[in-house]
Amino acid sequence: MKRNASALQDAAVPRPSARGRPQKRAEQQRAVNTRRAILNAAVAEFAEKGFDAASIRVIADRTGLQHPLITYHFRNKDILWRAAAEYAFGQIREEWDKLDETHAGMSSLDRLRAEYRTLFKYTVAFPEFHRFMRQECTTNNPRLKWVAKTVVMPLIERLLPQIVALQKEGVLPQIEPILFHYMMVSLTAMLSAFGPEMRVTSKLAADDRGVVTSYWRAVEQMVFGKSPSESEIDALTLRRSG
Repeated sequence: MKRNASALQDAAVPRPSARGRPQKRAEQQRAVNTRRAILNAAVAEFAEKGFDAASIRVIADRTGLQHPLITYHFRNKDILWRAAAEYAFGQIREEWDKLDETHAGMSSLDRLRAEYRTLFKYTVAFPEFHRFMRQECTTNNPRLKWVAKTVVMPLIERLLPQIVALQKEGVLPQIEPILFHYMMVSLTAMLSAFGPEMRVTSKLAADDRGVVTSYWRAVEQMVFGKSPSESEIDALTLRRSG
């Protein structure tokens, strides 16, 4: 009887490992949220000032974190820049992977439309992303070579076979596939690139839902010969995280 009572008493007391799991998960989530906040702030800082003028201390100020916490996660500015690039492109890739899970039966043309629409949606939500990349394209520096090889080319290699196949079907313009791709990149980035100028010249806001939807309807109609559906238009809003 004493043995059974002892066993029940032992069972009633949570083991240290069980008690520690929720706390550990909370700590892990805090670390994830901290990294995300740092990377979002880093993209904004690098986009605004370029690599050389960007400051880790200012990035810390943008996040409300202490400078040592930034360097704890990212040892120096070069590592932080590369992590920011991987983070941005990783978000686009995640959205593309969701298409594979939720729209497995879509046509080849609709898949390509959806992938470029995803890129557009991201640049509307994060206009800093386009400016971040443009800062590096002005000079032939090691970061541009690294980002092209590490994160840009894998995405391009995913798109080019689709473009080639659709060109053979006669549904896309007959130009070099890589030129078609960069034409689409330019179209997806138009609002983020010219938003400030548009506001001055026309009073139009690049983040206004009506502007966003009417612009992308026109792009898809001109390039792909069909306009996005209402559900596709509804999906153009991507919420910022972090």
